[in-house]
Amino acid sequence: MTCSFRPITAAADRDALRGFITSFWRSERMVARGRLFFPAEQEGFVAEKDGQFIGLITFERSGDAVEITLLDSRERQQGIGSRLVELALEYAKNCQCSRVWLVTTNDNIRAIRFYQKRGFDLVALHRNALEAARLLKPEIPMTGQDGIPIRHELEFCITL
Repeated sequence: MTCSFRPITAAADRDALRGFITSFWRSERMVARGRLFFPAEQEGFVAEKDGQFIGLITFERSGDAVEITLLDSRERQQGIGSRLVELALEYAKNCQCSRVWLVTTNDNIRAIRFYQKRGFDLVALHRNALEAARLLKPEIPMTGQDGIPIRHELEFCITL
């Protein structure tokens, strides 16, 4: 069965999204650029298959920019993440925003590659940002993917 994509609906999806996020990220809280937020409470899109969430993108609009706050696809290499990013870019264009940006950590090689292949540019390195992030979210591990120490935040942006 193929998956379908749709906007997050306010009340109906929130509890299920909290469970989906927590099952992989160990918490429903996220931190980026020194700010704590809750993706399950934000706008976004979900990918569903057989009535289950298999992908999610959340974002926050501020002025003429949209910040992607979470992208998660449980079925890799199927185009789900790409389609979710396309939907976020379409949303930003429809809102007449001029850019879409996001933050990831230095260990997330998969995300770094993914976003660059889709036209996002690395625009900032926030050295040792995870020291402050761990004060807000202590469960952030010291090491991440492939045993890489998690220390820095990388900021990516695409101009629309």
